[in-house]
Amino acid sequence: MIGEILKRTRLIYGYKASVLSEKLGISSSYLSEIENNKKKPPLDLLEKYAAVFDMKVSTLILLSEDHDDAVRKNCTEDFVKKMMIKFIELMSKNEVDSDGQDDKKV
Repeated sequence: MIGEILKRTRLIYGYKASVLSEKLGISSSYLSEIENNKKKPPLDLLEKYAAVFDMKVSTLILLSEDHDDAVRKNCTEDFVKKMMIKFIELMSKNEVDSDGQDDKKV
C-alpha cells in the first residue's frame, strides 16, 4: 500500500510527521491516516510529497507496487533492505551538486 511507502520514505529522510504534514499543508492526523493505509492520498498530495523529497510521483507508485508484490510473496524484509539501498544511493547523488559541493537537502 502506498501509505507504508510514504511512511518509510519520511522515516528514511528523517522527517517527523508534524514537520512533514506542515510542509504538505495537511494535518498530522490526516498524514497518520494515509501512512496507516486508512485513507488513500489524492494525486495532488502525492505530487507535493514527491516534491518535498525531490523524487517523481511515479517512483513512489512503483515502490508501492513493488512493496505490494513483496507482501504477497512474503518477502517484505528483503524489499525494505532494497528500498533503503535505493534511497541511500539517491540521497548520495543529491548531496553533491554539479560543482562538487555538498548540497544537504534534509
